[in-house]
Amino acid sequence: MSDFNNIPQPEDLHINTGEENIKQETTMDVTDKKCPNCAATIEYDPDTLKMTCPYCGYMREIPRPEEAKDIEELDFESAKLRKSLDWGTSKKQIICKNCAAESLYDEADTAACCPFCGSTQVMPVDNDENVMAPQGVVPFEISNENAGKMFAKWLKGRFFAPNAAKESCKAENFQGLYLPFWTYDTDTTSSYDVKLGFDKRQGDKTVTTWKHYRGVYQEFIDDQIVYASKKTKNQYINSVSTYDFTKLKPYSPEYIAGFAAERYTLGLDDGWAVAKDLIKTKLRNNLTSKLRRDYNADHVSNLNMSTSYDNVTFKYILAPIWIANYKYLDKEYSFAVNGQTGKVAGSSPISAIKVILTILAIIAVLVIVYYVAYR
Repeated sequence: MSDFNNIPQPEDLHINTGEENIKQETTMDVTDKKCPNCAATIEYDPDTLKMTCPYCGYMREIPRPEEAKDIEELDFESAKLRKSLDWGTSKKQIICKNCAAESLYDEADTAACCPFCGSTQVMPVDNDENVMAPQGVVPFEISNENAGKMFAKWLKGRFFAPNAAKESCKAENFQGLYLPFWTYDTDTTSSYDVKLGFDKRQGDKTVTTWKHYRGVYQEFIDDQIVYASKKTKNQYINSVSTYDFTKLKPYSPEYIAGFAAERYTLGLDDGWAVAKDLIKTKLRNNLTSKLRRDYNADHVSNLNMSTSYDNVTFKYILAPIWIANYKYLDKEYSFAVNGQTGKVAGSSPISAIKVILTILAIIAVLVIVYYVAYR
């Protein structure tokens, strides 16, 4: 993704930006912006930044780009009250004394250890009756047995892992777990101003003409994903948690029977704050690409945006993962397997002998190359 704080300014481009360059004010003609209520073409005044619909009466004032403000139309409190709290079966809540992870189990299941860190220091806590039930589930596609095979294949592929570890290490405490995610949909409307640079060769130098544009950009955001946990810090979970959410199924307790489910600890409102940061980055990148494409611009600089969010909706969904650990020379290592795709990530022991031999081999190659080049 582009880093907009590091977009080169004219003086950073190593080009001539003297008096011959034209600094020109231009207002983008906006004719295809849609009303978020009835989808008719709205009337937009780039000077007042007001949007009005002549058909349904919709009216919205967008903050000026330099104000960098957000406008939201959502009511999460009433939304939460409309969502089901019924998981379809009685649940009990477990918290780990070691890593503070919170998990939900079927009432009849026995939780002997924490699915995240393997600690046996788990204890029941009073159930929160307001824990929202999920609306959707990405079911497990990778079985326990196949996850074990994927782990063995992954470990054998670790070049610096000791051969003895590759042959002897077995996964222990395999836990199938459903991770919590929020997804957000929203219509976005952003006012912006920006400088676009256009290069032109003049003899042996490049001259850039900078023009100033203002306008409105609209984009529908579909299923912005946010991992709904702020207690789980396991880096391997984050590195494998990419799912195909087109395979999402309506929630049914049968999908999660026999599995633990991580309790969401990042609330709906906090999740929306995270989602907006991700959405803003996406909008900036997409708008930058559009401006380059539409105007055939060579440079994009000083892009300021303010965004309004309409028709915000959300889903609470669960997605599968296998977590386990293994031991080598009395040291414990952990790993994770994506329960849908089979992607594996984790830690592994390192053979000091292999590292030394590799370094010596690199040195030998460098000596040979030097000898061949300078003999």
